[in-house]
Amino acid sequence: MKRAVVTGPTGVVGTALVKELLDFGYELLLLVREGSPHNVRVYEMAEGRPQVQVRECSLEHLKDFQEESPRKWDLFFHLSWGGTKGKDRFDPYIHTKNVEYALDAVSLAKRLGCECFLGAGSQAEYGRCDERLTPETLPCPENAYGIGKLSAGHMTRELCRQLGIRHVWTRILSVYGPNDGEKTLITSLVNSLLKGERPVSTKGEQVWDYLYSADAARALRLIAERGRGGETYLVASGKEKLLRDYILELRDVVAPGADVGIGEMPYGDRQVMHLTADISRTTADTGFRPEISFAEGVRRMI
Repeated sequence: MKRAVVTGPTGVVGTALVKELLDFGYELLLLVREGSPHNVRVYEMAEGRPQVQVRECSLEHLKDFQEESPRKWDLFFHLSWGGTKGKDRFDPYIHTKNVEYALDAVSLAKRLGCECFLGAGSQAEYGRCDERLTPETLPCPENAYGIGKLSAGHMTRELCRQLGIRHVWTRILSVYGPNDGEKTLITSLVNSLLKGERPVSTKGEQVWDYLYSADAARALRLIAERGRGGETYLVASGKEKLLRDYILELRDVVAPGADVGIGEMPYGDRQVMHLTADISRTTADTGFRPEISFAEGVRRMI
């Protein structure tokens, strides 16, 4: 039985990753933020499963974490990150701390005997780009969140090199699914239409790439198991279409014929108009290909 450690297992990607790893027979150590109301999600998943440990350990305490068992772990998935919403995304102090905590996670991975450290980066590392993203696309982050993720990728890679741990970095695009934030576009649209409300949106001219959370989790598992040390891998569907087409497809699944008010909301400041990815390296190195269509993902959310 392989053994994996996961920080940040309570969100949309984290809960899907826990399920994916359990389905593939992993023993798990889940490190959750102390006192978070979301922890109930993983406590429920761990109930009746002796192969799952849930320990409360916030990011600032990773450097002091002690594992009681002398057995070594295999893979370390570092998903946890502070300041991901609202004005916190622009706070340099928060994200400088996040880089430090990511390094603490690498040191913990070494203490636990892990052979691979996988870090969860973001498309925010690139900033705005009018072309399909690749691992070689020049990063140009426009906020502290993206700058912090980019720095964490480089810093953790260097520390892993020094400690002899295989390092893989992922840049995750737009993932949707259960346990996503209530204010994200897909979740808010689904909830609004289920309540019989009339949602509004922008014109939806953005070219976008959405990936269902279960597919994202499978990509992370395959990258950790098979990815080449030192590489950066994009986690996305590799497919693209206008955001308005996603909205209409979602409407047709949740509430066929409903009015969704496309074009009644203005674009935000620094609106990203193109967010798509070339996942050919991910596929070539790991065998990952998305399996769940957007419409099927929405049905599973419901």
